[in-house]
Amino acid sequence: MRLRIVALGQRMPAWVDAGVADYARRLPRDWNFSVVELRPAPRGRGRTVDQLLAAEAEAIAAATRGATLVALDERGLPWTTRQLAQRLARWRDDAADVAFAIGSADGLAASVKASAAAQVAVSAMTLPHGLVRVLLAEQLYRGYSLAAGHPYHRE
Repeated sequence: MRLRIVALGQRMPAWVDAGVADYARRLPRDWNFSVVELRPAPRGRGRTVDQLLAAEAEAIAAATRGATLVALDERGLPWTTRQLAQRLARWRDDAADVAFAIGSADGLAASVKASAAAQVAVSAMTLPHGLVRVLLAEQLYRGYSLAAGHPYHRE
């Protein structure tokens, strides 16, 4: 199984890269975790938000081709850690590749959300995209731990 975080935005602060790398090291090699950073469409130049999101959608489609797509969106479903772990176990058993898409400052295009297997809200609060990367990496590690049968401190 390959797990990817596909994120619009580059040059994250060092603490973001360090946090993601820490959780990536904890995942087993056969989960093949990576972060794919995409350059957001250049703002300005008289382009509308819809045009910008459409351009970004093409890049996301190319980066997630062949993978089960999970769109992170503030209007998505609020998965629990246990629900994420159950999905990860299912995807692992199906040998599915999974890509989690984090949009730009303007979010994700409607076409990306429509093509996703799931739309998930990380939080009801607005979070910086770098923090979402770290939080998602931690939850993927925690989900792996649960799927592997490790005890969960909440039970």
